[in-house]
Amino acid sequence: MKQKKIILVATLMLSVVTATAQSLNSAYFTDGYNFRHTMNPAYGNDQSYVSIPALGNINVRTQGNFGYDAIIKTNPRPNGNKTMTTFLNPYIDASTALEDFASGNNRVVGSVGITLLSAGFKAWNGYNTIEINSKTSFGVSLPYELFEFAKNTGNKSYDIGDINAGALSYVEIALGHSRQLTEQLRAGAKLKVLLGVGRADVKMENVKAQLNDANQWLISAKAQADVSMKGFTYKQKDKEYKQKPGTYKYVNDLDVDGAGVSGFGLGIDLGATYKLNDDWNFSAALLDLGFISWSNDMQARNISDQFIFDGFHDAEVSKSSPNSFKNQGQAYSDQMAEFANLQDQGDQGGRTTGIGTTLNVGAEYTLPMYRQLSFGLLSSTRFQGEYSWTEARLSANWEPLKWLDGGMSLGVGSFGASAGWLINIHPKGFNFFIGMDHILGKQSKEFIPLSSKASVNLGMNITW
Repeated sequence: MKQKKIILVATLMLSVVTATAQSLNSAYFTDGYNFRHTMNPAYGNDQSYVSIPALGNINVRTQGNFGYDAIIKTNPRPNGNKTMTTFLNPYIDASTALEDFASGNNRVVGSVGITLLSAGFKAWNGYNTIEINSKTSFGVSLPYELFEFAKNTGNKSYDIGDINAGALSYVEIALGHSRQLTEQLRAGAKLKVLLGVGRADVKMENVKAQLNDANQWLISAKAQADVSMKGFTYKQKDKEYKQKPGTYKYVNDLDVDGAGVSGFGLGIDLGATYKLNDDWNFSAALLDLGFISWSNDMQARNISDQFIFDGFHDAEVSKSSPNSFKNQGQAYSDQMAEFANLQDQGDQGGRTTGIGTTLNVGAEYTLPMYRQLSFGLLSSTRFQGEYSWTEARLSANWEPLKWLDGGMSLGVGSFGASAGWLINIHPKGFNFFIGMDHILGKQSKEFIPLSSKASVNLGMNITW
């Protein structure tokens, strides 16, 4: 399947949205972790550092309330053979097919963050940071009723609700400074210049499906896609009207002719820490208060408030099957495009969008009888419209040696419970760290996590 077809499916329907903070929350209370300033700009380091280009801090994470195991099922065929298929397979009953989807909105959010270059050093009565980061965020919000309709549980009408998807990619250049204001209070801030690479937002509002007298699905919805990206265009296909004679065009493909900066913006991080006494420390930070102003808005809207849709169809997950995902990729992309039913409206001019804001509030207690061990509680809240989430994470932080620290953590929030860990090695001259906020659970034969909750954060830096 062509790459642009994959992008079309991902953009227009079942993937991508601005999303989640790109940081390792399990490391928030680890003193020797060089990148604590990404979670609270008030934090400084005892060491100065320079990151190894593109390897200093790599963060990949996803979190959600449904995943691979909800979509992909084992198909017990009548001949006794078992194949991998989707929940749409007619041999899988509706209750089994839908049991792993959340009863409300099914959401997955995620991010990929790469520090291209970063440095931290002491000067000007404080600690200073310089960063160039690449950030990509993605996710999706789908109502349970959409999966009921896709499975066709036997109803003649479905009130599906709202479907939201989108994506965001940008590069940030950040300058940070933190300093002690009093013996107990420390404050910090970062100023960020944002270079927008691309943003996509897709919304289908008040989606309803009604079976008409001709045994056809009549879909009603208000749908719109907005894509801001240099060189981006929609491609359209002719299709005959089923309600009346004639043809119309609908978006079934896309093209990107070149790439580059398509927007500019500004952002700021603000943070503070307060040392109550030798045992208790408190902190708070607001991250990514900012916006990006985009130079274009390639818009597509649904052709009419009502249209005929043939429904979703299954494909087996088998390399040898003629109905495999690889061979049926074109059919799946066509189904998604037809369901969205969008028509190119051209460039609507510039637009301005936010980048999502995160609030971190933390409290740490250090054991008086063993100062190498502390316990911390971090509350993180992401403000991002339909994709907002909260998490509380309790961590045990241990520093057995001056050059070795880390810990374990347990989190609970909008996407359920998770466990994390960190190992941070920082002898003189070098730093290496690796950690997770969500330990990988069971995986498929293709090494895809069955759950949508997974993360890994690692990096290598030169220190002095």
